[in-house]
Amino acid sequence: MAQVPQTFFDALAVRTWCGLALRALGRAREEIDAINVYPVADGDTGTNLYLTVESAVAAVEAVFEAHEVDAHVSGKPTLADATRAMAHGALIGARGNSGTILAQLLRGMAQVLAAD
Repeated sequence: MAQVPQTFFDALAVRTWCGLALRALGRAREEIDAINVYPVADGDTGTNLYLTVESAVAAVEAVFEAHEVDAHVSGKPTLADATRAMAHGALIGARGNSGTILAQLLRGMAQVLAAD
């Protein structure tokens, strides 16, 4: 599996990306819902993606909070901490097929970015 140098990405970059993704999906969710016609015109793909990323953001924030308040956890979160939390949060909070697919994409990204 390819490895990405840890100097290129860090936990803060993951946190920032998650927040930006959530805001972008928040702005676009109605438009995505409106074009959602396959395989069923249920009109919720944008909402499902938003809710999935919202869960990923909450998981990443929890990792940062744990490092801020827990005396047993030293320093700041690692890239592996943040990406694994992001992927796990997305999976736990995945909504619909689109959310599940997104969670799996984030899992693959986490596996590459968290590789030792």
